[in-house]
Amino acid sequence: MSRQTTLKGNPFHLQGNALAAGSAAPGFTLVANDLSSVSLADTGGVRIINAVPSLDTPVCDLQMKRFNEEAAGLDGVSVYCVSCDLPFAQKRWCAESNAENVTALSDYKDGNFGAAWGTMIKELKIESRAVFVVNAHNTVVHAEYVPEVADHPDYDAALSAARGAL
Repeated sequence: MSRQTTLKGNPFHLQGNALAAGSAAPGFTLVANDLSSVSLADTGGVRIINAVPSLDTPVCDLQMKRFNEEAAGLDGVSVYCVSCDLPFAQKRWCAESNAENVTALSDYKDGNFGAAWGTMIKELKIESRAVFVVNAHNTVVHAEYVPEVADHPDYDAALSAARGAL
């Protein structure tokens, strides 16, 4: 079945299957700001994983700043941001935004995260907006695919799921 999202009302197709609470977290290989590879196995504990189109857009910027602030008070929870932005752009955004509690990771090479997690917008080759919470056993305990990419996610639901997974 074809899945869709909208961007400013325009429909686009999503690649991959949707994850739901109870799903096993799919593997991925992403690129960190220092150009090293990061896989699911390199992460651990409770994780909030945000997929966003680009850190250089207003909603993505606000979303990651909000999770950066919230993460300061969430001991034992790691926050990740996945986009297709180049690692250099992610590094610049993190420095300019004082994002010390968020790890930005890039899916620019082959889109394997987007395909495995069901977030890649096929026509644009960018991530849609989604938030996942993964527990220490690599089980998805919260999954939200934001239907309209220009809208904010449900921050409170994701944060509540993360606290509940501790």
